[in-house]
Amino acid sequence: MTLPTLIMLLFAGIGGGALTSLVGGAAVITYPALIAAGIPPLAATACNMTASFPGSFLAAISDRKQLPPFDRKFVGMVIASMLGAGLGGVLLLATPPHAFAVMVPVLLGFATILFAFAKPVSEWLRARAQSKGRNINFSVTNLKMLLPVSFYGGYFGAGVSILLLAVLTMATNGDYRSANVTKNLVTSLNTATASAIFVLHGTVAWPQTLALMVGSIVGGQIGAALARIAPRELMRIAVTVIGALLTGYFAWLYWF
Repeated sequence: MTLPTLIMLLFAGIGGGALTSLVGGAAVITYPALIAAGIPPLAATACNMTASFPGSFLAAISDRKQLPPFDRKFVGMVIASMLGAGLGGVLLLATPPHAFAVMVPVLLGFATILFAFAKPVSEWLRARAQSKGRNINFSVTNLKMLLPVSFYGGYFGAGVSILLLAVLTMATNGDYRSANVTKNLVTSLNTATASAIFVLHGTVAWPQTLALMVGSIVGGQIGAALARIAPRELMRIAVTVIGALLTGYFAWLYWF
């Protein structure tokens, strides 16, 4: 690996790590950087996940007071997230990702709309359920919501942070900061599990991955610090705009 490639990957990691811990969508920066570094597409997906999980985990730990209580439900969330991501990682190695990739713009578009209107939608669903004498279990430890998203994260990963943030914002009734910290934790667990499978399979190119990882750790801390002070409404607008841009980007990439 040449020095210019090393520097490129370091800066791509910083930008991607900051974007991931704030909103998501780092793959738009880091994935092309790995391709430019000479990594084949499937291996680039594996390297990208492996490089990103330390930064996301440290970003979550740095604001751990916003995480849900460490109890039985929390442990269940951890296990479900890792199980879903592990199954997705195994599927990625067994099948070509293009068939599922065409669904990425649809998922991202839906997630962006869901995030933008998370608070009124969650309030409407709760009120509707209560009018019928039922309660809806919207919580960040709801396994029915997290398991399929975790599976997707292990299988493909592009835009998974936006999907998680949309689901978790629904669960926290629009509380961006709490949803974002939990998103960082779940993302790190998902990518760590999938990465372990890729490492065992020998898919990871270590020099490029480690360079990207160092940058991601630095960027993750920068993004986590900004997330603690960023106004909630500003972040809602930022996530919506980035989600819309990612939807357009992946639609152009996979549909045209």
